[in-house]
Amino acid sequence: MKSSEIRQKYFDFFASKGHLIVPSAPIVVKNDPTLLFTNAGMNQFKDIFLGTGNAEHKRIADSQKCLRVSGKHNDLEEVGIDTYHHTMFEMLGNWSFGDYFKKEAIEWAWELLTEIYKLDKNRLYVTVFEGNEKDNLQYDTESKEHWSKFIDKSRILNGSKKDNFWEMGDTGPCGPCSEIHYDLRTDTERFEIDGKMLVNKDHPQVIEIWNLVFMQYNRKADGSLEILPEKHVDTGMGFERLVRCINNNWSNYDTDIFQDTISELEIISGKRYRESEKTDIAFRVIADHIRAISFAIADGQLPSNNGAGYVIRRILRRAIRYGYSSLDFKQPEIYKLVMPLSEKFKLVFHELSLQADFVSKVIFEEEKSFLNTLTRGLEILNDLFKKSKNNIINGENAFELYDTYGFPFDLTKLIASEFNFTVDETEFNNELNKQKNRSRKDAEKTTSDWTILIESDSQEFVGYNTFETEVKICRFRTVDSKGEKIIHAVFNTTPFYAEGGGQVGDKGILTGTENNEIIKILDTIKENNLVIHTLDKLPVLAVQSFHAAIDKKRRQNITKNHSATHLLNGALKQILGSHVSQKGSLVESDRLRFDFSHISKISDNELHKIEKVVNSKIRENIKLDEKLNVPIDEARKMGAAAVFGEKYGDFVRVISFDPAFSMELCGGTHVNNTSEIGFFKITSESSVAAGVRRIEAITGNFADEYLSKKLTLLDSVNEILSNPPDLLKYLNQIIAENNILNKKLEKLESNDLINLKLKLISKVSTINDVNTIIENIEIPNTERLKDLCFQLKNEVKNLFGVLACIINEKPMISIIISDNLITKHNWNAGNLIKLLAKEIDGGGGGQPFYATAGGKKPEGLNNVLKLAIDFVNSNS
Repeated sequence: MKSSEIRQKYFDFFASKGHLIVPSAPIVVKNDPTLLFTNAGMNQFKDIFLGTGNAEHKRIADSQKCLRVSGKHNDLEEVGIDTYHHTMFEMLGNWSFGDYFKKEAIEWAWELLTEIYKLDKNRLYVTVFEGNEKDNLQYDTESKEHWSKFIDKSRILNGSKKDNFWEMGDTGPCGPCSEIHYDLRTDTERFEIDGKMLVNKDHPQVIEIWNLVFMQYNRKADGSLEILPEKHVDTGMGFERLVRCINNNWSNYDTDIFQDTISELEIISGKRYRESEKTDIAFRVIADHIRAISFAIADGQLPSNNGAGYVIRRILRRAIRYGYSSLDFKQPEIYKLVMPLSEKFKLVFHELSLQADFVSKVIFEEEKSFLNTLTRGLEILNDLFKKSKNNIINGENAFELYDTYGFPFDLTKLIASEFNFTVDETEFNNELNKQKNRSRKDAEKTTSDWTILIESDSQEFVGYNTFETEVKICRFRTVDSKGEKIIHAVFNTTPFYAEGGGQVGDKGILTGTENNEIIKILDTIKENNLVIHTLDKLPVLAVQSFHAAIDKKRRQNITKNHSATHLLNGALKQILGSHVSQKGSLVESDRLRFDFSHISKISDNELHKIEKVVNSKIRENIKLDEKLNVPIDEARKMGAAAVFGEKYGDFVRVISFDPAFSMELCGGTHVNNTSEIGFFKITSESSVAAGVRRIEAITGNFADEYLSKKLTLLDSVNEILSNPPDLLKYLNQIIAENNILNKKLEKLESNDLINLKLKLISKVSTINDVNTIIENIEIPNTERLKDLCFQLKNEVKNLFGVLACIINEKPMISIIISDNLITKHNWNAGNLIKLLAKEIDGGGGGQPFYATAGGKKPEGLNNVLKLAIDFVNSNS
C-alpha cells in the first residue's frame, strides 16, 4: 500500500468518527518562546490543553510535520545510522478536547490498525502506565480494562513513568499514555524470543508505532501536578513507521516515502543503495535530512548562525558532509533532490511545491559555501599533520576546526585515521563542554507558576483603536533571567500589541487607580494565546484597577513603518516582478526591515523606482481598508497575500491600501491613511541568503532627519570647496588629481624604501654565523614596514632582523627570521615579539618567521634593540 493511500485512509477513518481534518501547522514555530520547531502534533493545540484557548472543534485529526533534533528529543546523531530515527517526521494525530477519552481512543486505534490497515493482531503489543509513588499516581486500570476487550492480557504490558507518562517539558500539560508496538521480526525469531521482552528495548524490528496520550494534569514549576480543567486525548502515530509495518518493510527507508529520494541519489552519485554500510548511511542521512531542510525553508526558516536557523544549517551540513565523505560529492548535488521531493508531497504539503525553486537555490548556495569550508578545513588539517610530532591532533585544535571553521569533528577523526593520526577526543569533549556550559549559563532562566488573581477565559485586545484603557491583572508570574527579575502579567483587556508578524511589542505605563503607583511595561509578547506584559516590578497592590497606557509616539512610529512594509511589498512586486514573496520582516519604531525572494542585487535605478512608487502611494492619501473576521478561504480568493510559515486561523484580518496594489493578511497596527507615513527612504539593500534580499528603510520624522543630515553634509562640502557650480564634476576632478599625486607619492616612497633597504643591508652584522639587522628606522606606515621585512628576508641569508620605528606617534616593532634559523635554533618570532613588546608597554604576535607589535611607550625602543642583540648572542 502506497504511503499516500495510507495517509488518506487515516483521514477518512477519523472523518467518519466526527473529526475535522485540519492542515499541518508550520514546522517552524514563530510565537512560542519555549519552542524553535513543532516537535509534536499537539504543539499547535497547546493553548487549548493549558486552558488559555478555546477549542472551536471538539474532535480534530491531521498529519503534522514535526522536527526533533535538539533539547529533550535529540535524535540527530542517530538518524541514518539506525533505520527508524528521523529529523523530520509526519505525526498522524487525533485529538479530543473535552469530548471522548480513553474508551473511544483505544477502540478506534484498534479498529484502524487491525480492520482498516489489516495489521497482524498477533504482532501487536500495548503498554499502560504502572503508576508512580513519588507523584502519587495510580495504575491506569481504566486503559487496561479497555485494551482487555481486544488483546490478550499477556500482551498488555506495564510501562514506567519514563515510557508511559507523557510530558512535553519540565512544565505544562501531561498525563498517562498507552503505547502500541509492532513486532516485525520473522516467525522464527518470534518463536525464539517473545516480543514482549523486546518492547521499549530499542530493538530495530520491535517498534512503537502509536502513542495514545490522556492529558489529565498540568506539571507546575515546583514539580507538583494539578488536574487540567478538562480531560483531553492527544494521540501521535509515526507515519513512517506505520507505512513500514503495513508493507512489512525491513526499515523506514525501504518505504516509498524515502525510496523515491534514494533512487534520485543513486542517479546523482552513480552508487547503489545496499552496496556498503558506509554509503547506505549516507543515502539514509541525505534522504532524511533533505525533507527536514526543505520543509523548514519553505515554512520560512532560512539557514543561519543562531536559533532555529542554526539547527537547519547543522542538519544541512551533516547531509553535505556525508555526501562529501561517502558519496564523493565535491560540488553541490543535494539541492537537486528538492524538485522531486516537492512533487511527491504536493497534495498534502503544498507549500514546498509552491517554493521549490527558491528552496533549491538556498540549499545550492549553502552547499557551495560549506564545501568551501571543508576544503579550507582540509588545508588546516594538513598543516596540523605537518606540525605534529607524535601523530596526535590535540583536542584544542580539533575544537577550533569545529567551532571556528564549522569542520565536523567526526570528519576530522576520519581524515586523521586515514593518515595514521589520532585525535585527542577527551580534550575535544572538554572544550565542547566548556562551550556548552557557557551557553547554558547565558540561557539560564527560571519561571514561576502563574498566580491567578481573576479567573478569565478571554482577553480582549482593544489596541487597534485606542492607546489607553482601564485594566485588571488576571494573573502574574516571576521570571528570573541571569539574576534579573521581571514580572509577566496578563490583563483582562489590553491596548498593548504583543510582538508578532514582525512587529515589535508595545511599551508603556501601568498606573494604579487606588495608590497611583507607576509600573513600567517593558515589552509585550504572546505565549500560548496569552498577551503577556513584561513589568519592571510587581505592583504593591496587584488587586486593583490600573490605567494602562502605551507609549503613543513610539506606537505611531511603529504603525507608520508597518504600513510602509505593505507599500514596499507592493512596490517590489510592481518593479521587480510577481515572483517577489515576503520572507520575513522587522517593524520597529525607528526603522523597518523587509526580506523577500529575489535572485540578484537590486540596482540603484531599481531602488530609486521602488522608493518613488512607495512615496507616490503615500501622497495619494490612500485610506486603510480593514476587513475583520474574513474566512481564510475567502481572503485567499480575494487575492490577499500571506507569508509562508505563518499560522493563520479560520478567520483572518485583511489589510488593504488599494486592493489592486497591496492586500495582505495581517494582525498588526496600521495608519488610517497612507499620508500619515509622511516620507519613505531606503537606507540599505543587501543579501540575507541565497535568493533572499533585504531592504532596510525609515519613515516619517526619522526619514526627514536622515535627509536633513544629508543636505547639511552636502552644504558643508559645498562650502569647503567654495561652492563650485558643478559639485559632482569638481569632486571627480579632485579625486583624479589625488590619484595622480598618490601614484607619484608611492613611487617616491618605493624609492625611499629601496634606499632604506640598501642602507640596512650595508649595516648587516654577523653574530655566530647569523646575519643580524637590528636598527631603529623611519618609515611612513605598517604596510611599508612589512614590505621592507620581506624584501630583506628574500635578499639576506641567515637573517635575524628586528626593526623599531614610530608610526602615527606610536612605537612599532617587527621581527623577521630566515626559515633555516627557525629550524636550526628553534626560534619563533611570534614568541619573541611578546617579550620585546613589554618594553614599549604593548603586545603583539605573529608566525615563527614574522611578527609585529605595537605599544604606548616610545622610549622603550632602545631597550628593545639591546634585548634583541642579547637574544642573538645567547641563543646562536
